[in-house]
Amino acid sequence: MADNETIDGVPVTEEQIEAWASEAERGYDVDALKRRGRGRPGRGAQASQVIALRLTPDEVAALDARAAREHKTRSDLIREALTALDA
Repeated sequence: MADNETIDGVPVTEEQIEAWASEAERGYDVDALKRRGRGRPGRGAQASQVIALRLTPDEVAALDARAAREHKTRSDLIREALTALDA
């Protein structure tokens, strides 16, 4: 293993790898794993569609700056802008 392997910035040790291997060898509760769900949570009754959007570097910077100011995500701001078109 490389000396600089990390998970969320925390170094992964040989001891941690051994612990994970031991856990896997003991087995997992498959039913419990299936109950966890998959993917991102839904946004409503219908499935959401992912749409690619091309922005210039200046547009991305402006979007990120506003998102940071308002403590929102890029997606939140774009959805709000689309909703405002109907108003």
